[in-house]
Amino acid sequence: MFVMELTYTAPLEAVEREMDAHLAWLDTHYAKGVFLASGRKVPRDGGVILATGVSRAEAEAIAAGDPFVLAGVCAYRITEFVATKTAPSLAAVRETLPS
Repeated sequence: MFVMELTYTAPLEAVEREMDAHLAWLDTHYAKGVFLASGRKVPRDGGVILATGVSRAEAEAIAAGDPFVLAGVCAYRITEFVATKTAPSLAAVRETLPS
């Protein structure tokens, strides 16, 4: 599983101009079952996405295709972790530690 942390690198006005495209991009990856949750950071200097079911290379490629990245208004930090414990509603994405 991945925590995909976005940090805005441009003023919010520039981010807002790309928001509709970014939201459509999010919807695409939700429909594919890759994104589990997403939202703005507080304070509003970026966002966070939880992603699952892809490799690190795939997560990096997905981030590179974000309209925010293509417009140069954000940068990503991607952290991989093994979700060994989850809420019951997320049991389908629970992982086991590698041997």
